[in-house]
Amino acid sequence: MTEAEERDRAAKRRAELLAAATLHESAQAQRLVDGFVAAAQAADVPAVELRARTLDGVVVKTNVRGWYIRNDHSVAIGVDGGYYQLTVPGGFMARLRGVQLRPSPPPLVVGRGGKDGETGDLQDFLDRALAGQVR
Repeated sequence: MTEAEERDRAAKRRAELLAAATLHESAQAQRLVDGFVAAAQAADVPAVELRARTLDGVVVKTNVRGWYIRNDHSVAIGVDGGYYQLTVPGGFMARLRGVQLRPSPPPLVVGRGGKDGETGDLQDFLDRALAGQVR
């Protein structure tokens, strides 16, 4: 096997390991999200019609009800247990019709790689939302 083939094989293996770790993390995070949804519903914490913000800053309606978990309303949990990123591409039609959100796999660390104060453990964000500390 040539050196280039070995590098390619090693890179492919690293990508496979990263994908497996990401799936494992998302499964753990989904359990936290599911627990949050059950607790919010049991405590009668009202879900709201979620709004998204387009890349140019316009707030648009969405097809999802749920709870914001960040004060800047950039991330939310849907009543369906989905994890939603609320920054979306926009345009004229998004302003008129709103946007159709799709859930993404939840991370254990919200805002990973962001500025201090904007990142943290998913459980901390969920706890603050459940305590009514996210407006």
